[in-house]
Amino acid sequence: MTTSCDALIGLVRSYNPRSDEALLRRAYDVGDEMHAGQMRRSGEPYFTHPVAVAIILAEMQMDDATVVTALLHDTIEDTKASYPRVEELFGREIAELVDGVTKLTNLQLSSSETKQAENFRKLFMATSRDLRVTLVKLADRLHNMRTIKSMAPEKQAQKARETMDIYAPLAGRMGMQWMREELEDLAFRVLNPAGRESIIRRFVTLQKEAGDVVEKITADMTLELKKAKIEAEIQGRAKKPYSIWRKMQEKEQGFSRLSDIYGFRIITENEADCYRALGAIHQRWRAVPGRFKDYISQPKSNGYRSIHTTVSGRDGKRVEVQIRTRQMHEVAETGVAAHWSYRDGERVENPFAVDPQRWIAALTERLDDGHDHDEFLDMVKLEMYTDQVFCFTPKGDVIKLPRGATPIDFAYSIHTRIGHATVGAKVDGLRVPLWTRLKNGQSVEIITAEGQSPQATWIDIAVTGRAKTAIRRSLREEDRERFIKLGQELARVAFEHVGKRATEKALRTAAKALAFENTADMLEKLGSAEFPAREVVAAIYPDLADRGKGEEIDARRAVLGLAPGHSHARAACCQPVPGERIVGITMRGKGVVVHAIDCAVLARHEDNLDRWVDLHWQEGTHPPVNTVTLDLAIINDAGVLGRICTLIGEQSANISNLKFIDRKSDFFRLLVDVDLRDAEHLHRVMTALEADSNVASITRHRDPRRADEVEIGA
Repeated sequence: MTTSCDALIGLVRSYNPRSDEALLRRAYDVGDEMHAGQMRRSGEPYFTHPVAVAIILAEMQMDDATVVTALLHDTIEDTKASYPRVEELFGREIAELVDGVTKLTNLQLSSSETKQAENFRKLFMATSRDLRVTLVKLADRLHNMRTIKSMAPEKQAQKARETMDIYAPLAGRMGMQWMREELEDLAFRVLNPAGRESIIRRFVTLQKEAGDVVEKITADMTLELKKAKIEAEIQGRAKKPYSIWRKMQEKEQGFSRLSDIYGFRIITENEADCYRALGAIHQRWRAVPGRFKDYISQPKSNGYRSIHTTVSGRDGKRVEVQIRTRQMHEVAETGVAAHWSYRDGERVENPFAVDPQRWIAALTERLDDGHDHDEFLDMVKLEMYTDQVFCFTPKGDVIKLPRGATPIDFAYSIHTRIGHATVGAKVDGLRVPLWTRLKNGQSVEIITAEGQSPQATWIDIAVTGRAKTAIRRSLREEDRERFIKLGQELARVAFEHVGKRATEKALRTAAKALAFENTADMLEKLGSAEFPAREVVAAIYPDLADRGKGEEIDARRAVLGLAPGHSHARAACCQPVPGERIVGITMRGKGVVVHAIDCAVLARHEDNLDRWVDLHWQEGTHPPVNTVTLDLAIINDAGVLGRICTLIGEQSANISNLKFIDRKSDFFRLLVDVDLRDAEHLHRVMTALEADSNVASITRHRDPRRADEVEIGA
């Protein structure tokens, strides 16, 4: 159903009370009359489309002329209206805008390369006269993509590919990132529905397993900024399905190995706070090398200003963070269109908004008629696809790489053998470090040497998935022997649990049953924790595989991965329990101290990686000797504490200590030490307590101040 004229006018007047209501109403009536009797493929009146385009532009807070152009943008092409008639009714400015949109609509942007180059030229020349022509066309394409299901399948595919190749990058080039992301996602939905659904399903699974990661990280960032006394708004979100898909293709990684799938924005009050916020974030989380960009001191040509950094949490997950002021954020959201935005009847005075005339003129100056079609198209693509760089080999071959790529990426893009043997690089004849970021048009020469092998630091220097995958594979081969030894130990223990020996023949038989080519491959996967040892046992003795679950493991042998003669103790700061991911830190006089992988105290040992030990919990039933401290708030009423203690006992858990930390008239807050078997046991106890109406809140208490303490007996 067509949105009413009053509703559209109300939307425009909400940000521009001085809007010309009579002009908008006249344009609405003329458009409605001109399109009378015309229908869309969906069966709706055709005029619903121009109105929807006008609403998109009104939501971008555009001026009256742009909104009117949206209402009339198909009249010259599809109705009896003409340029002189539109000029007579609405003036020359609007007539030229409508005519410009009509000409853009008639461009065949998805034809041959030569024709496409000419159409690109026309598009940019038309845009150079008035950028609003392109804004209306982008809004037109956005609504068409939102309603694309009514088109024939082959037409859907054509429009989606055109959107992905031309319109989405154009929106991004103009700084309208939100529109680029939506256009990409809508096109992705058509071009690869199975891929999109797969990513969405994996997101749902991830949220079920890890909870609301965005909410947790937002809370952590809020706390850090509060400590630094920085006033800021934090926005967090998971990235769009297409963005994740593209990253998976570039890095040649599966979803489970992809790290930076979450993005956060910190919006501050002033520029100084941007840099203070950056300091606070880097103090709390480790910055990922090569992922820092300062677009505040060096803004993009479309006016975009922001600080970009990527940080890594203790669990290895990467998080992208953008930091900017509110005015910078407005330009980041609307891009070049910020120049036309109104608020409270006045054109927005944003010091960071770029004059669109100057921006597009600077672009088209480099795209004049002096170039042939192929050269012109290459130049346009260089301008449009600013996330790519094109470099040359010494022989003149072109190598296409993502923005930020290094000589290491260049070397691996030629051949894996070249990449592995790299020892140095020359860019335009000058020797440069391997972490140098390459730029468009540079000539790169790779220096190799026999016997060279990839270094672990290259993982952080490389950008492309091909390079990272090749480096990881090489490093993994070096680690293969260590994983095989650990796999042998895990298999030996698992077989002992069921009263059997892990003989060479038994392991060979298990490897064959599990479809491994040889025993070494199976032990390597076992040692790298890619599957549990009980599967090896089950491959030969399926009836015995679960026998060990009923026998308690000796607490002194609860952890695997220790060197012979080494003892271990649980860290009191994080109190890890069997079933949780752990790591060991060698401490003088204390043996190996076992920490949970997400323990905040581990950050103190980042500079002493030689003291870190890979550890795993022994599989099977652990004794209830692992103390965990629970932080409880309970109703202050007769008999409540006794019932809470009984509830814990009913879950076969023992209370080893209890301490009141706050007493109020209506509630008590206390710390309760409970001795547990494993993470599953902990979950059962906490669930039972949380369900009780006398428990106001329950959390797991972790105290970094106890970092120097250990809990013996685990």
